[in-house]
Amino acid sequence: MTGAVSVRVPRALASIVGGERTLDVVLDSVATVAAVLDVLAERYPVLGRRIRDETGALRRYVNVYVDGEDVRLLSGVSTEVAPGQEIQILQSVAGG
Repeated sequence: MTGAVSVRVPRALASIVGGERTLDVVLDSVATVAAVLDVLAERYPVLGRRIRDETGALRRYVNVYVDGEDVRLLSGVSTEVAPGQEIQILQSVAGG
């Protein structure tokens, strides 16, 4: 089953991916969030560094959701995704 996972990028990061707000990652089968992020990091190295640290873990100010569910409450970057699902990347905003 070949298809794409849609990755929604926040406006604050859109400039480093050519202004796009939605990126498609083609999958041959079920993959993990980490595998999708690896593909994006290969295409857009700056995006990869903004989302994950040197160990591959999500940066603490970045939240990632698969079909609306926080991956930190699932299996983290090992959460499985299948073609047709949506990943949303959100950056936490600090303020006071």
